Amino acid sequence: MIGDIYNLILFEPLLNGLVFIYRFIPDLGVAIILLTIVIKIILYIPSRSSIRSQKKLQETQPKLQEIQKKYKNDKEELGRQMMKFYKENKVNPFSSCLPLLIQLPILIALYRVFLAVAQTDPATHILIIDQLEHLYAPLRDIFTTQPIHPTFIGLFDLSQKGNYLFAILAGAAQFWQTKMLMAKRPPKVPGAKDEGMTAGLNKQMTYFMPIITVFFGIQFPAGLTLYWLVSTLFSVAQQYYIFSKDKTKSQIVESHEVK
Repeated sequence: MIGDIYNLILFEPLLNGLVFIYRFIPDLGVAIILLTIVIKIILYIPSRSSIRSQKKLQETQPKLQEIQKKYKNDKEELGRQMMKFYKENKVNPFSSCLPLLIQLPILIALYRVFLAVAQTDPATHILIIDQLEHLYAPLRDIFTTQPIHPTFIGLFDLSQKGNYLFAILAGAAQFWQTKMLMAKRPPKVPGAKDEGMTAGLNKQMTYFMPIITVFFGIQFPAGLTLYWLVSTLFSVAQQYYIFSKDKTKSQIVESHEVK
């Protein structure tokens, strides 16, 4: 039952979406890029809220560190004060987990999608019957005879693992995205006990996540790594847009207050 629901909600719509794009643009890499953009547009609103929450969490770190210093000997009161702080400042400490929680089931579904489109007859490159059954009727009729070639611009086999180029580019994009968020942090507050620990943890995450991205990018089919690369680049552009827009709004508010 769970498998059927998963197929109905995620796997089959993504598979049919990819195949539908491929029907008009017979390059699987380009089809993946376009499908990625569609997915990111659909997830724009929840991603926007998460990015703003993460940014605000970074900006409020100095005040949070002051609370941690003040109540360091009273763990129970520290917990209450931190919850109060989060509520008053409308900050969700778990906001950074939201994009991952949203992306994870999509990544799993896409992994199956890329495996599915790679399961073709070696001689004709036509999808095998087990995969054709997951296509909606109009597409099934077409791809019963139309082949699918798992290549990108004729150079990369997206069904194969070990694409170091895509993996390294995805890692670099992940590093760029993390650095952009860290750059939004305000000046440190001298004397905060946890300041060095927090800075060290942030620095570790800045380098740890790109390394993990490269590692897994090499292990997965190149099509999935290409999706992650394009998805991260879209997130970078989204962060830049949101930060610029929020900065402009803040400047307008400040100018009105001065007047």
